[in-house]
Amino acid sequence: MLLVSAKNNEVKVDIQGVNGNEEAAGLGVEFGVELMKFAESLALDDEETLAIARERLLEEAGEAVLVDAAGVAANFQRMVRIADAIGIPVDDVNDQNRKQVWEELGLESFSSVQNSL
Repeated sequence: MLLVSAKNNEVKVDIQGVNGNEEAAGLGVEFGVELMKFAESLALDDEETLAIARERLLEEAGEAVLVDAAGVAANFQRMVRIADAIGIPVDDVNDQNRKQVWEELGLESFSSVQNSL
């Protein structure tokens, strides 16, 4: 989704930002590093790190961005949990764009890949 959005808006991004690469996260995404750190801390379920990331995002981006980021994160958690719980597989990974993204991000290493085709 990030790649398509960036292409449509003629913005250069580096998807390695979703894997914790700070330099990549800051490319083409306003507050990208802060958003990445916030998302990572949520995924790691680390309250101390989350408090730091949340405060940093609030300071750098403001309340509206923090609220939007929390809402997006909550929605993704909901969607992933529902899909995993009922066994919905990821879309066809034979699509060339998906294959490229899977390879670049090393998605085969995640346990949820068992629910994919």
